[in-house]
Amino acid sequence: MLTVDFSRFPLAPGDRVLDLGCGAGRHAFECYRRGAQVVALDQNGEEIREVAKWFAAMKEAGEAPAGASATAMEGDALNLPFPDDSFDVVIISEVMEHIPDDKGVLAEMVRVLRPGGRIAVTVPRYGPEKVCWALSDAYHEVEGGHIRIYRGDELLGKMREAGLEPYGTHHAHGLHSPYWWLKCAFGVDNDKALPVQAYHKLLVWDIMKKPLATRLAERALNPVIGKSFVVYATKPHLPAAPDAAEADEPAAAPATKAAEPAAGRTGKSRTSARPATAKASAKTPAKSPAKRGASSTAKPSSGAAK
Repeated sequence: MLTVDFSRFPLAPGDRVLDLGCGAGRHAFECYRRGAQVVALDQNGEEIREVAKWFAAMKEAGEAPAGASATAMEGDALNLPFPDDSFDVVIISEVMEHIPDDKGVLAEMVRVLRPGGRIAVTVPRYGPEKVCWALSDAYHEVEGGHIRIYRGDELLGKMREAGLEPYGTHHAHGLHSPYWWLKCAFGVDNDKALPVQAYHKLLVWDIMKKPLATRLAERALNPVIGKSFVVYATKPHLPAAPDAAEADEPAAAPATKAAEPAAGRTGKSRTSARPATAKASAKTPAKSPAKRGASSTAKPSSGAAK
C-alpha cells in the first residue's frame, strides 16, 4: 500500500533515492522496482534487517531492473550519514508526526537533497487524526507515538521555511480512516472486536485485489476523509556566484563626458563590467501510530542487497 503517488512523483532509472524512516520498506521496494538506487534508512534495527532480506529476495527474483541497487541501514534522521547533495529524491512517509524536532529533520533532508531534487512528505491528515485522538488516548500516548497533528498549511509553511518549494498536494487512504476510528473506539490493541475484524478483511481484500468498487470509493473519499496528507516539493537551485576573475574587476564607471575640460589630456572610454551569468550547480549525489523516534546510530545492515 503506497501513500506516495508515483504518477505525480515519477522516478527515473538511476535516481538516487533516500526513504527516510522507511519502516517495513513499502516505498523503498517500489523505488527499487522502478530502477532507482535506493537507500532505506530507519532507526529500528529489526525492521531494517527485514527490509534488507526483502531487497535480497527481490534481486534474486529479478524484480529490479539492471542498474538498480538497494541498501538498508540504521541511522539517525537528525544526523544523516551522507554528504550534502547526495540524493535526487527523498521520501519521508508517516514519520514527522513522531519526531519532536521536525524542523531539524527537514533541515537534514534539505541538506542531503541536491539542488533541483524532489521530496515527498506524508503525514496523518488533521481531521481524521483529530477523531482518533478524541476517541482514544492510547492511540497516541504511547512511546514513539504521534506527538502532533499537522494542519496542511502548517506543514507547507515549515517546508517553505526549510527552503523547499511545494508544488503539489493530495490526500490518500480514504478507506483507512474508518478502520482507525473503529480501532480507537474498541481499543487500539483489541483486534478481536467483530467490526474491526470485518473492516480489516475489507482492507486486505482491497489491497490484494484492487477491485474497481473499492478503488472508486476511495477516490471519492480521499478528498473528504483521506487518512494521509501528501506534499511534493523541490529544492531550488542556488543563484550562481560570479567567477573569481569577474569578482576582482573594478565596478563599472559612469559614462565619460563628451569632452575633457583640460587641453591635451587623453580621454579613455570605459565599459561597464557585467558578471557573466552561469547555470546553478546541480550536484549528483497508513502506518501504526507506534512509530519510532530518531536514534544516534548509523550502521549498514549486514543483510543489505547491493
